[in-house]
Amino acid sequence: MRLIMLGAPGAGKGTQALLLSKAYNIPQISTGDILRANIKNETDLGKKAKEYMDKGLLVPDELVVEIVKDRLTQDDCKNGFILDGFPRTIPQAKALDEALDQMGIKLDRAVNVHVPDENIITRMSGRRVCPQCGASYHVEFKKPAEENICDECSSNLIQRDDDKEETVRKRLEIYHEQTKPLIEYYQNRGILSTVDGVGDVEEISNRIKEALEVSK
Repeated sequence: MRLIMLGAPGAGKGTQALLLSKAYNIPQISTGDILRANIKNETDLGKKAKEYMDKGLLVPDELVVEIVKDRLTQDDCKNGFILDGFPRTIPQAKALDEALDQMGIKLDRAVNVHVPDENIITRMSGRRVCPQCGASYHVEFKKPAEENICDECSSNLIQRDDDKEETVRKRLEIYHEQTKPLIEYYQNRGILSTVDGVGDVEEISNRIKEALEVSK
């Protein structure tokens, strides 16, 4: 099973990718993680990526694709993989297709976890975290016993900048502009499965598995 996970920031695709990884015994590959691993291990690709990052520049698509290709040659990818967070744009998708063709690898499905924007804004902007112990809460779905106070260590809870409503809206705007066209791209290739991402984690996971079974 060779999969790509698609979905807006906050749609829960990372959580679902992890569950699928365990269910199908295939690795969840996050480009952020493998990029950091290459930099930490000072590989040739990592050193090149670090040069860009040290200058505050984005790592070019070609280099990210090379790092992904390198990861896909490892033994744990023989029976499949789940790409989480890549590709994000049409040029990246085309570059990935080219690289996979060269490797003789064919994608099975692109899974789009669909959650309406307003649900994501409610989900993300309501998050609160404890700066001391890292415990997380939600103003609607997981309230602390005492308002704005951590149950674990009694510290004042904070809202991370990333979770502020204006930031979430901006991230969604960028997603719709850059990443949403991928849905049409994979739909045109006949490998897209769109799954309702509203509900509890296990319920959504079962929907994805059902979609994957139907598409076999």
